Amino acid sequence: MSMECHYQVFVPTGAPKLMFLVLHGYAMDASTMLRLALIVLGKDHLVVSIQAPNQFQLEMGSREIVYNWGTRAHGDASIRLHHNMVRHVRGEMEQRFGIPPSKTVLLGYSQPVGYNYRFAATFPEEVGGVIGICGGVPKNWETGDYGQVSASLLHIARDEDEFFPPAVTQDYRRKLRTRANEVEFHLLKGGHRFPSKCGVVIQPWLNRHNLAGV
Repeated sequence: MSMECHYQVFVPTGAPKLMFLVLHGYAMDASTMLRLALIVLGKDHLVVSIQAPNQFQLEMGSREIVYNWGTRAHGDASIRLHHNMVRHVRGEMEQRFGIPPSKTVLLGYSQPVGYNYRFAATFPEEVGGVIGICGGVPKNWETGDYGQVSASLLHIARDEDEFFPPAVTQDYRRKLRTRANEVEFHLLKGGHRFPSKCGVVIQPWLNRHNLAGV
């Protein structure tokens, strides 16, 4: 598949056995997400930060360019593009580093979380795990044209999140289990910000589901 994708790659000093594909939130970029991901994942894994396809100015007249994964007005097209980009980058990285789908984890913060869950239910052979941080479960998750998820799922929410409050996220474990057997849910303190200390949740989860690259 020939397509334009922009991404940044962190390669550990040793031979990587686990690959993270990390996707940033609305009005962010790949560089920022790579920095945040390395804080919680450490530097023992291959970490690939994929930049969203749609660029815009954060403020009128500003020179700062940021990115997003799509809008509701073009929902289906945005989902297809997301899926194609993730598959394209994962395939390139597997060719280069030899890391199979079973040792590939798709991690998203905020906006791409729902896209990533859709991906795992559409292409179950592509990833071994999915981590959703401060994001949502697709509204049509239980009724849409999706298959069963073979990947292990970890969802991390926050108790003061203004976009995804506990009143909404408290039902995510049940919803996700309608299509996945392995689901773990954690509610951390704080608002809608990337939790810099969520590594203490992620690492034990990787070990429990044989995704630690060992």
